[in-house]
Amino acid sequence: MRLDNDQRDASGKLAELTAAEHLTRAEVYSSNRLFPQAREHWQQVLDRFPSDPGISKALFGTARSYMWERKYDQAVSWFDRLTKDFLFTKDGREGLSFKGASLVRIGKNAEAARVYEQYVAAFPDGERIESAHLNIIDAYREAGDFQKAEDWVDKTVLRFRGKPTAVNALHARVRMEIFRGNWGEAASAADLLLSGKSFAGSMTSGDEVRYLKALALEKAGRTGESRSVLASIGSGSYFGALAADKLGGGSVKATAAVSSADFPAAFRSELIRYAAPRGIDPRFVLAIMKQESTFRPRAKSPSAARGLLQLVYDTALKYNKMAGYPSLQPDDLYAPSTNIAVGSAYMADLKKQFGGLYEAIAASYNGGEDNAARWLNRSRPKDPGVFVAEVGFAETKNYVLKVMNNYRVYRQLYTEDLVRR
Repeated sequence: MRLDNDQRDASGKLAELTAAEHLTRAEVYSSNRLFPQAREHWQQVLDRFPSDPGISKALFGTARSYMWERKYDQAVSWFDRLTKDFLFTKDGREGLSFKGASLVRIGKNAEAARVYEQYVAAFPDGERIESAHLNIIDAYREAGDFQKAEDWVDKTVLRFRGKPTAVNALHARVRMEIFRGNWGEAASAADLLLSGKSFAGSMTSGDEVRYLKALALEKAGRTGESRSVLASIGSGSYFGALAADKLGGGSVKATAAVSSADFPAAFRSELIRYAAPRGIDPRFVLAIMKQESTFRPRAKSPSAARGLLQLVYDTALKYNKMAGYPSLQPDDLYAPSTNIAVGSAYMADLKKQFGGLYEAIAASYNGGEDNAARWLNRSRPKDPGVFVAEVGFAETKNYVLKVMNNYRVYRQLYTEDLVRR
């Protein structure tokens, strides 16, 4: 930033640097989520070095930056430019996949499915071939073309037989039948999954599938069978806690002996001051904090997330005034009170958006608001377990399960005022 400010001319135009230097500065800005500044450098490469090997990187970076900013129409336009001329490069392959993801986020699901089909046809051994197959299933389902979604379940199982992707495709069928209210078919699809040898490496688990089966049986009026399936779910898992709650056993139960040393009520005064008045359970904020930073105020991630709740600056700027910090600077997020105040305002907004479902707040925190909203829209009925089953990113799903386990333990150990039970 200092170099750019010092090297601009009188009209404010960037200095004419080498293509490599423009690309380097763009990458630094992008890594710190300063996307307009990054685009300024990428545009210099596009304008001044049309034959440079870095052109595809400039196009991809520009498109991806608009995607990060949730400006998906603009992102699609730039991905189109990239894939038109550079499809058979790594940037082009990645761009095609992200173009599909951008189309999904603006509700153009059938178009997105066709883009993923293009990826499958052009890059049968591409880095994202497995996710492309699964994305086609979900995109056609969201477009309401259930037959095509069913066809791609079969194609995916055949193409990846014996691999986790085949399990994920069958899991997509279970979710789709539940969404459609085809309770008998959902239970049968769950039985097919449970008859398999392993869930290792997949996006689901035996406990999750049994929970979905039990829900389908309950909706079909087969209450006794449903309760029997719920009783078979292991008590140590997230879905075991949901099952215990449905069976009347209560869900606030730790999976093993835990102590307040492992789950401290850290920063109690700040949490009581900032989280509780906004309607956010301080124990949930602690559950996020434990997962994000293990209570280290100076923690910083490679993606420039800072502090206890690992807030990125562009997100913090949406809530800093509401939190009482109108002139927020990036490094202010290392101060515990500032971080918790801004983070609590952010979570309160998410809670409002997602009808109070803490699972959706956690998913949004890790996977983005637009993705969490889409997964919630796919959750029919609006059951916490159905929502978690619909989470489409493995990293985000694992994150949600860990946060909710943390939250369950915190509720066991502390009152909502963070007093030790």
